[in-house]
Amino acid sequence: MECVARPVPQSPVIGILLCDIKYLTALSFSPTLLLVRSSSPLRAPSSEPIPIDARAADHLRYIRETMERAAEFTAVPGWGGVAMGITALAAAWLASRQATPQSWVIVWLAEAFVAVAIAAPAAATKARRADSSLFTGPGRKFVLSFAPPILVGGLLTVALYQLGAVSALPAMWLLLYGTAIVTGGAFSVRAVPIMGLCLMALGVAALFAPPQWGNLFMAGGFGLVQIGFGSWIALRHGG
Repeated sequence: MECVARPVPQSPVIGILLCDIKYLTALSFSPTLLLVRSSSPLRAPSSEPIPIDARAADHLRYIRETMERAAEFTAVPGWGGVAMGITALAAAWLASRQATPQSWVIVWLAEAFVAVAIAAPAAATKARRADSSLFTGPGRKFVLSFAPPILVGGLLTVALYQLGAVSALPAMWLLLYGTAIVTGGAFSVRAVPIMGLCLMALGVAALFAPPQWGNLFMAGGFGLVQIGFGSWIALRHGG
């Protein structure tokens, strides 16, 4: 579009301004410009809405996982611990009457299997009664923390027995079992790690005590400590 400026003799600037106004007016009413403006999108197309039931399921899953992480594992068997302590006292008496190191080790290994046979069903029953599981949430953390020291204790038992260092077994058993209770008890009630620390203290004392005191330390740790804390857990935390 051509623009012819007709300056006013008195003021040449007025003619230039009139030309600019005509040019801008023509542009503002140009059909081509209107077409371009109308064809441009006003806003980006919105995405598909998320169903409200999916959002609610995500929120519930997050809340459940948060509660599981913050929860305590309360399925430690109190009365089961008392039963384990009683059988340990019987095993200590029986082991003290053995004439050979081999028979002594057999007595205590048999007691270990009896203790597992008592603890596993007792813990499963308590967990089921509390509507929880041993292999999810805090129960899974307890088991994964408890198991490694126990496995290490089994391997060291074989190694020390082959080396003939049977007198070192009571201290090692008490220390590693106490460690397992402390690490697993980090996800349980306060009495559980305290019990583990007591067992570890007895294990340290057994390291420097005369070898013939081994059965006394075993009876004190696996027997009396188990009975005392088992009774406390049973009375304060539902059996």
